[in-house]
Amino acid sequence: MIEINQITTVFLAVALFALGGWLINKIGFLKRFCIPAPVVGGLLFAALTTILKTTGILEISLDTSLQSLFMITFFTTIGLGASFKLVKLGGKLLIFYWLACGFLALMQNVIGVSLASLMGIHPLIGMMAGAVSMEGGHGAAAAFGQTLEDLGISSAMTIGAAAATCGLVAGGLIGGPIVKYLVSKYNLTPDEQETEEVDFENKKEQITSDSFFTQVLLITFCMAVGTYVGTLFSEATGFVLPGYVGAMFVAVLVRNIMDKFKPDAINMKSISLIGDVTLGVFLSMALMSIKLWEIADLALPLFIIVFAQVFFIVLFSIFVLFKILGKNYDAAVMVAGFAGHGLGATPNAMANMSAVVQRFGPSKKAFLVVPIVGAFLIDVFGIPIIITTINLFK
Repeated sequence: MIEINQITTVFLAVALFALGGWLINKIGFLKRFCIPAPVVGGLLFAALTTILKTTGILEISLDTSLQSLFMITFFTTIGLGASFKLVKLGGKLLIFYWLACGFLALMQNVIGVSLASLMGIHPLIGMMAGAVSMEGGHGAAAAFGQTLEDLGISSAMTIGAAAATCGLVAGGLIGGPIVKYLVSKYNLTPDEQETEEVDFENKKEQITSDSFFTQVLLITFCMAVGTYVGTLFSEATGFVLPGYVGAMFVAVLVRNIMDKFKPDAINMKSISLIGDVTLGVFLSMALMSIKLWEIADLALPLFIIVFAQVFFIVLFSIFVLFKILGKNYDAAVMVAGFAGHGLGATPNAMANMSAVVQRFGPSKKAFLVVPIVGAFLIDVFGIPIIITTINLFK
């Protein structure tokens, strides 16, 4: 056995992140379906270690003790991006879309837990193929997977990563066909008179050493307070609240207090940069350390649950969400985004919508609503639903 220390593990995570990005640029399939770079690099390493172990050649042990630091940092940056002012910009359309995402998270957990119970496996394994990996994506799958493994649910992180990867590919595949069907059936066209302009705050911001340090100060403050909040809440109520969830909600409070008293203090370019880097390293570290050989027996149940999730979101998008959002071209484009981040991630949603508007025409409303909900607001419903499910079946 080779034991790789803490610092070398971080180096490997960063190197695999870079390798994944290089492979995506070289392999059209990966780029087309927006597979994240750390997923590519991390899963390649996991596959390599699986082959080495199962053939009896070598076993590799990684020190992933710094993984939680990167994870908490990422979720904190998500919280700092959740400005209530953005909700006002989207109006009723954003609220309806947001509520639909909350309903989807609930149904994804119902589907996952129900099918898992029917197939005789632990309900929380089904949950890992529910809202955690579908709406939550690889980040939530790794984070909550670790929480479940700490509760004694073996291979939860591996199952979540596998489900999230399947969902990511499915989300990229179904968005375009759904919109094509809706556009053809209802003869939809973009609004040529559309003049709305959305000036996202990070477009004009500049990164300086002083402003960057201020963001680091805010992030670490939220992390410190949030982890204590999570621990105290869990001890007082017996309700499992991971530290990264506490940090995220403290960050939401800090962001909106700062918006009121000192809005210039938040620099979203810096926040987004820190979030992107920490998410990449966190995912690389999480995926490179998964044990693929542990989920061989769950491959069929996992496929059945993911297929049911895809089937549900297609029906819900066409027959419910499209009509709720106004049954027009903007609604159709938002449905493409919904399929993308409802099964995968916000980059999937943006890729789906970009492909649609390149073919059929612009939709500024969709490009306002979907990123705000998909990147920032979705966890306000999703995480409480996931945590409640964990506590119901732990």
